[in-house]
Amino acid sequence: MEKEKIEQIDFLKMSGAGNDFVVIDNRRGTVTEPARFARVVCDRRSGVGADGLLLLENSKRSDFQMKYYNADGSYGGMCGNGGRCISRFAYLKKIVASEEIKFEALDHVYRAQLIKDKVKLTMKNPSDIRLNQMLPMDGLNVISHYIDTGSPHCVIFLDENKDIRGTLRDLDVYGIGKTIRYHKSFSPNGTNVNFVERVDSNTIHIRTYERGVEAETLACGTGSIASAIMANQIGGVGAPVVVQTQGGESLQVDFQNRGMSVYEEVSLLGSAHVTFAGAIRYNPSTHTIVDQA
Repeated sequence: MEKEKIEQIDFLKMSGAGNDFVVIDNRRGTVTEPARFARVVCDRRSGVGADGLLLLENSKRSDFQMKYYNADGSYGGMCGNGGRCISRFAYLKKIVASEEIKFEALDHVYRAQLIKDKVKLTMKNPSDIRLNQMLPMDGLNVISHYIDTGSPHCVIFLDENKDIRGTLRDLDVYGIGKTIRYHKSFSPNGTNVNFVERVDSNTIHIRTYERGVEAETLACGTGSIASAIMANQIGGVGAPVVVQTQGGESLQVDFQNRGMSVYEEVSLLGSAHVTFAGAIRYNPSTHTIVDQA
């Protein structure tokens, strides 16, 4: 009987303000079925455990290409915290020599800058802003705002929704978030859901239910951008906006408001660090981890 081939795959576990990822240099194409691999490696019981998988691959128009897969194996589109983590990964692995980095994700080339222990990522201009959408839900009419910041996001301000009981601290983010994530208003692809409290004229606090992770995450980069822009649009919160995340760290979102719901020069600044390094012995035939070190 032919012996099954076992792949040893090196990885870094990384965190961007609490949003955690398994990051792999995949320029040689070792990971051939990334959706299945993501489900295995991101499992917090039997795998490494993460919100998502980041694969660094070759690009003809930038330093590298980033491919992001959610923990459930779905292709995640753009991930702001993931983009910051993979930029530091590329520098640490000497894939890039400069602290000024360009990488491709989907149809866009992003720019990142390493600034001491933080990474600043310049984002694609947001689009498809829809204000004051009413979401009928369990007998309630939830006031929400929608924006695409590389991923689709619904933003809900608690002070606009008095029928949602409780403070942000004790809110049922999983239950309410899951209901809105699958709401018919966002079909067929669904949306990420951000619950926001305005702290002061430059600060907001958010909690996010992430599509694909299907749970609350400790931070969400594109969700922080969505919430900051909507806080500016609806509540006059000024840039740069400090976003307090559920993980306890803060992200900084900067932008230029050109009026008429046009936002440009959008950036995301925050921590991006290595949690640990390891290696997986992976059986691609059975899609299982043999062991890890």
